[in-house]
Amino acid sequence: QVQLVESGGGLVQAGGSLRLSCVPSARIFGISAMGWYRQAPGKQRDLVATITSGGTTNYADSVKGRFTISGDNAKNTVYLQMNSLKPEDTAVYYCNIRRTTTIGNYDSWGQGTQVTVSS
Repeated sequence: QVQLVESGGGLVQAGGSLRLSCVPSARIFGISAMGWYRQAPGKQRDLVATITSGGTTNYADSVKGRFTISGDNAKNTVYLQMNSLKPEDTAVYYCNIRRTTTIGNYDSWGQGTQVTVSS
């Protein structure tokens, strides 16, 4: 089973920046999309941003203009540049990689990385 290894989380003051990275433990074939989700305490896991294999991006309204997702298809790596961070961005951030086959879609998830934004 391929594992996704996330890094880049931490504690930052409001207005600061962080860059998250997600690298799989082995090459993944058939990737259709990669993305980042987040889960705050007591809340459900929500989409932050996704990028398709063709480069199309999608963002949650709350992060538009502040976060940028990018991917390296050759390395199966996905990044999330987070600028102008706010306390409400505090959450555990999870990397997701989706493979699409003739049978269906298969999702892999990272273990999560904590992002804490202090006011």
